Amino acid sequence: MPSFQIKGANDMTNVFINWEDIQPEQVTFIDTRFDLGNPSAGREMYDTGHLEGAIYWDLEQDLSDMSSKMGRHPMISKENMTELCRQAGLQLDDAIVVYDQGASPFALRAYFLLEWAGFTNVHVLREGYEIVKELFRVSKEEPVILVSDVEPDWKDAIYLDVDDVKKVVAGESEGQLIDARAAFRFKGESEPIDPVAGHIPTAVNFDWEQLKQDGKFLEKDLLAKQLQHVTDKNKPVIAYCGSGVTAAPLYAGLKEAGYTDVKLYVGSYSDWIRDNEVERD
Repeated sequence: MPSFQIKGANDMTNVFINWEDIQPEQVTFIDTRFDLGNPSAGREMYDTGHLEGAIYWDLEQDLSDMSSKMGRHPMISKENMTELCRQAGLQLDDAIVVYDQGASPFALRAYFLLEWAGFTNVHVLREGYEIVKELFRVSKEEPVILVSDVEPDWKDAIYLDVDDVKKVVAGESEGQLIDARAAFRFKGESEPIDPVAGHIPTAVNFDWEQLKQDGKFLEKDLLAKQLQHVTDKNKPVIAYCGSGVTAAPLYAGLKEAGYTDVKLYVGSYSDWIRDNEVERD
């Protein structure tokens, strides 16, 4: 598998990469296009055309454990993540570029899981497929993969479960929860998806939609400007959303904005409300 050191390699604070910084023949592309309203659409998009050599990872079939009751898109197990990476033929130092349809959360979900598993040279394409399909070669063929024997180097510190979050809410662990949902959902004015309206106690709100424009994520300096006043950059911050999916762009944006200790609660609000109280503003 490729080991080309793309710009910003081994610095996992640089999440995004622009198309002009990529040598396509020297990276592994992972296509994560998905549609929350039509779960089969992502695979159909991939089959219709994808960047040449790209493999496909599905949000619900590959990047979530949909058999779990811990939220709407629960965290996968270490065993399943290991097998996913082996079937993709990956090694920990491979140059990996993940993409989706553009300015969506799905590539960043994969990014987070790959970081958790200890991959050191992973980036997300800032522009997305709809822009770069005119710039790179595309194909309808699935690549032939040589299965690897990769052993992940787990970075458990970046992942919080509900018990960890309870400690933050109770003041037993340091950290600021940041809710990536729209303000009306955070305030509990209405809730179109989950059965209980509101937010996790002690959380502040930053709508992840503010991190993108014109079908792509903002450049690093603009991400930093958007996020500069959310909270203290030197304290731990924990991104969450409704199901753990749109929290991933916030997680990435916080890292690029200079926050030094960023974590993700994958279970998110849909997991929290199973057994815990909420707040409304």
